[in-house]
Amino acid sequence: MILLYQRPRALALELRSQITRRTFISSMETNANVKIPQTKDYSHYNHTDSCKSSRWTSRESYVFMYARPWQNVINFYSDVVNGQITLLQLFGAKTHHNADDTGIHPSDESEYVITPSQKRAGRWARMNYKIVVSYHGGSFDGWQKQPELNTVQEVIEKSLGKFVDERKAALLRDKGLPLEANVVVAGRTDKGVTGFQQVCSFYTWREDIKPQDIEDAINSNTPGKLRVISVSKVPRTFHPNFSAKWRRYLYIFPLNDGETDEEDSKNNQENNIIGDKSLETSSFDDENEKDDEENIKKPTRFKVSKVNKLLQQLEGKLLSYKMFARDTKPSRNTGPPTECFVFHARATQVTLTIDAKKGEYTKAMCIELVANRFLRKMVRVLVATSIREAAAGAEDNALIKLMDATCRRATAPPAPPDGLCLFDVGYNDFDSQICLIV
Repeated sequence: MILLYQRPRALALELRSQITRRTFISSMETNANVKIPQTKDYSHYNHTDSCKSSRWTSRESYVFMYARPWQNVINFYSDVVNGQITLLQLFGAKTHHNADDTGIHPSDESEYVITPSQKRAGRWARMNYKIVVSYHGGSFDGWQKQPELNTVQEVIEKSLGKFVDERKAALLRDKGLPLEANVVVAGRTDKGVTGFQQVCSFYTWREDIKPQDIEDAINSNTPGKLRVISVSKVPRTFHPNFSAKWRRYLYIFPLNDGETDEEDSKNNQENNIIGDKSLETSSFDDENEKDDEENIKKPTRFKVSKVNKLLQQLEGKLLSYKMFARDTKPSRNTGPPTECFVFHARATQVTLTIDAKKGEYTKAMCIELVANRFLRKMVRVLVATSIREAAAGAEDNALIKLMDATCRRATAPPAPPDGLCLFDVGYNDFDSQICLIV
């Protein structure tokens, strides 16, 4: 009934907005030949810059992220974990890294050496093992152990159950609990996120265990989905999370036609806008019609080079990423702060292998982020927001400006987890020479 009292012009604008959103979403679903999950379209954050009319709403951004051939990325990660192809083949000459047979480099494995002065007697004489693992995110329900879910932590802890000492084994039997070890990890990954050099550790008072025994026990449980890269003894002071000085994430984003940097920008401009042409001819005056068209037209293309410029602005700065976090209180009264120091943030276009035997390849964008720490879903929100800002034609410092926003709806919803992987964790000072994207 309230709509009866609204002005005709307001009704027309609302109708146009609804039709445009449906057109945008329908177009994305048709182009990608996928069905987009239904989510609520929250109120759009009130941006004040000149490109606010071109910026996607949360719903439109969600559709743009998910309407992609993600199965190609999932299969690619599976082949890398199985050792069939190497991740470094994506970059070719664009990386400082020297590829080996596996394409995976254990980080700082020989850094920790147990000296005689560190050995203790009695209950303090426990052995601590550092385990570097690679796992396929699409095959697990995340890292953290949860009831009735297939998680990486549960598989590893069950595999290591045979190595717990007799005292702990007796306590578990008395409580009716399964024989499992306790594993500490460098960083928990969400469902669908792949890990290439995830670092975890466990300890035991048994001294008859060899690193090869641990490797064989884990590899025998889920072949093709979880693989041990290395196992080494480390001192009791080593902690996978607290001892880490930096973490590196990669995100592979499939590209559609017209989104590659090689495409002529003039040709892209012809298909850069989605809108209902029948709505462009109205009885409104020319000035109002121009404003209305700016409100209903949305870009459907972005440039990888623009994403790279946006991300580079984050390098070498200590900033609060609370607007880019999810499932975390924007301002914490207790616990670690929301500031993160980003060492490296780049994006480049790569060639993704679909089927090497058949010679099938596709274009994708790869984003590399290295920081001392990451907040929950921070990488995925950064990826989605940088793509949204690049498509809207925002200024190069758009991500920096969003740090001062007052509502998390100023940033885009998290990008799909299928494209994300934890590449490695470092325990030495960060060296820019190990960057994958120059």
